[in-house]
Amino acid sequence: MKVVVDSNIVFSAMLNPESNIGDIILNSQDTFSFYTCEYLREEINNHKNKIITLTGYDDREYGEMEFLVYKQIDFFSESTIPFEFWQKAADFVRGIDMDDISFVAISLFLDIKLWTGDKSLQIGLAKKGFTNIITTQEMMQYRHKL
Repeated sequence: MKVVVDSNIVFSAMLNPESNIGDIILNSQDTFSFYTCEYLREEINNHKNKIITLTGYDDREYGEMEFLVYKQIDFFSESTIPFEFWQKAADFVRGIDMDDISFVAISLFLDIKLWTGDKSLQIGLAKKGFTNIITTQEMMQYRHKL
């Protein structure tokens, strides 16, 4: 199954690779293909110090974890997404969180589910009719069914 991951998911995987999210990202190559936007690298980098503080990683350990997580994900250039998908994505995220526009645009363009742990995003998108979302629990259930 192909899935778009947002920064919330990657942040969680980096914070705790032993968590369900970390396990799915790091150990599901035979079940899932993960996609995201280039913007995610910038967003995670902006939180590097927070991740280091919360985990106790040193710079080398942080770099190793970043490498392990990123190598599981295909990064998608935002410039390849046609404008019409950006317009639709903007309509969906407006009033919720414009920082998530890239993830929704890629999900729309590739016509695949968006995996996010952001409850306010999930609820807000659902209220606007965007239901192409998958939760961590659903990801676990899907993997265990195979």
